[in-house]
Amino acid sequence: MFKEFKEFAMKGNVVDLAIGVIIGGAFGKIVTSVVNDIVMPPIGLLMGKMDFSNLFIDLSGKGYESLKAAKDAGAPVISYGAFINTVLDFVIVAFVIFLVVKQINRLKKEPVPAPPDTKECAFCCSAIPIKATRCPHCTSEQK
Repeated sequence: MFKEFKEFAMKGNVVDLAIGVIIGGAFGKIVTSVVNDIVMPPIGLLMGKMDFSNLFIDLSGKGYESLKAAKDAGAPVISYGAFINTVLDFVIVAFVIFLVVKQINRLKKEPVPAPPDTKECAFCCSAIPIKATRCPHCTSEQK
């Protein structure tokens, strides 16, 4: 059973998937940083110095000053600002993946079609080998 597991784990697809998941996790952290530290501050500034990560709805009705204060008090909150950041993370990751796949597909070489190995007889329209000098079906001479 250990031998079978070892064969399964060492297959190319499993190893490739593991590497992809690890790189994807690291890439996710980079995208989160880009969204939170680079993209959201200018958007917040344009919208009147708004910090999206601190946007929330206080369900307790006590009117907490910040999301941190509400969470520290254990109040039920809807953190829709965090949701906006997560949606932006997803959109950026999806767009970058789209660009990467598009470039990979562009760089793939189209397979060169094999040259034809038959031609059509001008008299009987049968397929004959390219090098044939006579048609095997109607015996006419080929040019």
